[in-house]
Amino acid sequence: MELGNLTGSSEFLLLGLSEEPELQPLIFGLFLSMYLITVFGNLLIILAVSSDSHLHTPMYFFLSNLSLVDICFTSTTVPKMLVNIQTQSKVITYAGCITQMYFFVLFAGLDDFLLTVMAYDRYVAICHPLHYMVIMNPRLCGLLVLVSWIMSVLHSLLQCLVVLRLTFCPDLEIPHFFCEIKQMVQLACSDTFLNNMVMYFGIVLLGGGPLVGILYSYSKIIVSSIWGIPSAQGKYKAFSTCVSHLLVVSLFYGTALGVYLSSAVTHSSYSSATASVMYTVVTPMLNPFIYSLRNKDIKRALKRLL
Repeated sequence: MELGNLTGSSEFLLLGLSEEPELQPLIFGLFLSMYLITVFGNLLIILAVSSDSHLHTPMYFFLSNLSLVDICFTSTTVPKMLVNIQTQSKVITYAGCITQMYFFVLFAGLDDFLLTVMAYDRYVAICHPLHYMVIMNPRLCGLLVLVSWIMSVLHSLLQCLVVLRLTFCPDLEIPHFFCEIKQMVQLACSDTFLNNMVMYFGIVLLGGGPLVGILYSYSKIIVSSIWGIPSAQGKYKAFSTCVSHLLVVSLFYGTALGVYLSSAVTHSSYSSATASVMYTVVTPMLNPFIYSLRNKDIKRALKRLL
């Protein structure tokens, strides 16, 4: 039988964060707690924004979309990991692995785009306050989110299509807790030049592009605040609306870049898997706290909701 035909019916083994049996209950409890906090925290943000008419503004519209994406982003990896620990099985089917990879890349890209759109929203609010509601009208807001979805779907589809053309070696062990695209490509027996090119193209386009957009927006905000706002109180108020978003951007990009840079230097798959927890699980869990603790409108809406 050809190897290509074998690949279609093969099963991959997700080795997880550790193979030590005594650590599995601790990992299960820790990840279950973080997953529940992520889901309920982000769900509360969505309910608070939708239930309070005062929060029906572009900024909170994008925030509720980010919360929805964070729930989906975490749900692509953690539940399967918890099931594997509970059933003491490391198996994931070939179709399941491709599906998990597709949705992981999709929601990671959406996170990137939404953070960029939110940076643009803050730029318009601070640099063009008198025209804010005219520029950030409902049609533009909806269009920005729609374009983010379309770009992410197409990019994720492209990444999966180039993986589907690969044939894999008999040793199908992935030293990770989910089907990470880089780890899957490394298991291939066929030529992976095209996959690497598409992967790096995606990193530059969907990672570097949005980051440049965010940095450009905040450079304009800083210049506008320094030259356009005379009072210190006005400058503080302008920057305070950006602090939460800057924290989330720093967490997401800082941890993601740290994972890929550290894996490139150390070449340790398990250290890469452990570091990946930061941007796949910890950052989505912290987002509701970051956006609610410093935001009086969100606090007030949550009190009404609860």
